[in-house]
Amino acid sequence: GNNKKKFKGERLPCSPSRVLHLRQIPSDVTEAEVISLGLPFGKVTNLLMLKGKSQAFLEMASEEAAVTMVNYYTPAAPHLRSRPVYIQYSNHRELKTDNLPNQARAQAALQAVNAMQSGNLAITSPFAAEDGLFPSQSSVLRIIVENLVYPVTLEVLHQIFSKFGSVLKIITFTRNNQFQALLQYADPINAYYAKMALDGQSIYTACCTLHIDFSKLTSLKVKYNNEKSRDFTRLDLPSGDCQPSLEPPVAATFGKKSLLLMSSDAINALTRLSVPAVPGALGSVAVTTSPASGQMTIPGVTGIPGNSVLLVSNLNPEAITPHGLFILFGVYGDVHRVKIMFKKKENALVQMADATQAQLAISYLNGQRLYGRVLHATLSKHQTVQLPREGQGDQGLTKDYSNSPLHRFKKPGSKNFQNIFPPSATLHLSNIPPSVTVDDLKKLFTNTGSTVKAFRFFQRDCKMALIQLGSVEEALHALIELHNHDLGENHHLRVSFSKSTI
Repeated sequence: GNNKKKFKGERLPCSPSRVLHLRQIPSDVTEAEVISLGLPFGKVTNLLMLKGKSQAFLEMASEEAAVTMVNYYTPAAPHLRSRPVYIQYSNHRELKTDNLPNQARAQAALQAVNAMQSGNLAITSPFAAEDGLFPSQSSVLRIIVENLVYPVTLEVLHQIFSKFGSVLKIITFTRNNQFQALLQYADPINAYYAKMALDGQSIYTACCTLHIDFSKLTSLKVKYNNEKSRDFTRLDLPSGDCQPSLEPPVAATFGKKSLLLMSSDAINALTRLSVPAVPGALGSVAVTTSPASGQMTIPGVTGIPGNSVLLVSNLNPEAITPHGLFILFGVYGDVHRVKIMFKKKENALVQMADATQAQLAISYLNGQRLYGRVLHATLSKHQTVQLPREGQGDQGLTKDYSNSPLHRFKKPGSKNFQNIFPPSATLHLSNIPPSVTVDDLKKLFTNTGSTVKAFRFFQRDCKMALIQLGSVEEALHALIELHNHDLGENHHLRVSFSKSTI
């Protein structure tokens, strides 16, 4: 009898299941907030809230997604409403909630999330409408920072908000003596989850509080890349001293006060985020201030603003190479050097041409799956990638690409500046010689392990085509493998991500 009690109290660990048990959830948390914890890892298929017990059960579409989620959150618990939430496998293999009371809200939240993911925003559920479970169709957020004790830079905002998806543009300004910003995501669903998680949070302990709502603007117009405004999709913009030009209603709201730059002491105090850097997984944004030094440590801001060296982690050491990282990160800027760590080959340093390109690469590649693992990209503490000394072998893990002919952004005004898009399953192919057929190209991609779902040559220019693969991860692999592939007749295939679908 004593042994039975002992085992009951200790709760032996459960075997993996696609149903997850969440403990210590806040009593005022919404269904949508709980669902958001699972979204970065796959589709959420069911939810059971037990608010009286501060618990919930979350069902993922696959056991693989659940395992990835548990592995990700075990070393650093996610936060909901500033409180840690603990996640483990459930004894249940699936959730059967059809005959349970009070399930309408959970089902409405799931319906809203699934509609958002499929692009169908026309939800008629009264629960969804009542609780705001689906987003405004705008991908632009208006951010007001209250109680501005410490300066908040554009880089700080980018690091925090890019946890929830690709940030395309940011404009900062002062209005009514309040520091404000407009921030545009690649997709409205990213804006929705950022608003849901960050609204009311403080960047620093008890100050710099974020108030977020959806902007009436559908897109931002940025003329200059400087400390006040940034277009992460346009590396070619000048750094003019003028205020950026917006639609008239917004331009009229600009004040004359400029944002203070962060002090070097504060910059040096920046530390690494302990919460997983994936959309929906950002915990409390609040940071701590050391009473002795007064220095700040900011979750999510890793390294020094202005740095062009990236730390890329959680790589698959069996598959990744310096050349592969050069090709992939080269989609978003000119890569000068790559170093895979000798003792820990899951980590690498990638040095971009400048800080803007580094931020752009983080924005688009952080959180992408590459060779079966979720890639993490953040700013490194290093300012440059050191080449090995003469005679010092490193097994070819450090490469210098400073003079590579494959840089996409060497020429000022190149069309490549206007064709930077998030990773997608559809790839844009160019520089195809006339003798290469549809079947030739399909076979080429199939031989790399890709599933070709659709293919189309451009009507006006048969040197270009679109090819749709089975997944975004397949497209990443194919781009690494086939960009600059020799097609004969002195033609080397050019591969990039497309915003189009077939």
